[in-house]
Amino acid sequence: MTCIARRAVSTPSRLQAERLIGEQALREAQALRFRVFSHEFGAQLQGGEQGLDQDDYDPHCQHIGVRDHETGELVATTRLLDHHAAQRLGRFYSEDEFRLHGLSALEGPLLEIGRTCVDARYRNGATIGVLWGELADVLNQGDYRYLMGCASIPMRDGGVQAQAVMQRLRERYLCTENLHAEPKTPLPTLNLPNNVIAELPPLLKAYMRLGAKICGEPCWDADFQVADVFILLKREDLCPRYARHFKAAV
Repeated sequence: MTCIARRAVSTPSRLQAERLIGEQALREAQALRFRVFSHEFGAQLQGGEQGLDQDDYDPHCQHIGVRDHETGELVATTRLLDHHAAQRLGRFYSEDEFRLHGLSALEGPLLEIGRTCVDARYRNGATIGVLWGELADVLNQGDYRYLMGCASIPMRDGGVQAQAVMQRLRERYLCTENLHAEPKTPLPTLNLPNNVIAELPPLLKAYMRLGAKICGEPCWDADFQVADVFILLKREDLCPRYARHFKAAV
């Protein structure tokens, strides 16, 4: 589950990226995730009785975030699982939802991104730009060739938006050449006219602008009430116009 949306009340000068190290910092991230995913999406979360979103992957991930240094509040976060940690775990998080055909054949180190969320008051390009600047440093330091993960489409409308978004994505962004993501729980069939238009969720749109591709049909995540689309971004395919967000040479 990954969620980023609209509008904000902050400025870049107030925001600072950081690596979230230690138990207290992790709990801040888990509390922010709980507020966004539970309160806004009605997600059923492990650790919810404590006001936290936590799972078995968290201890194995690197967590990064954005803090408003005027208030001290953590306002954005994401977690990163690299191939070494995934080998120890026996799987990537995405493999809970997808059968990733071709994953073992990808050449070069890869990094999985997930649980991305931004406080509702800070949802703008400035906040995600600061977060992605920190992600860029992680990518560059680890010399990762691939970034992969899931981007979510709300399903509270019964799947109309998800189906309409997928019609657009299949036309321009579907590529299974490097990897084919087969959903373990496909979306229910819903016949829509071809002229139904739906806005791409902001994070999914941002991935596409960067040069990412979707690798198959979405998976229905009942706990989060979303359709998850698997995305794969090859480092050398970064769109030059947007590569500056990752501080990367292309």
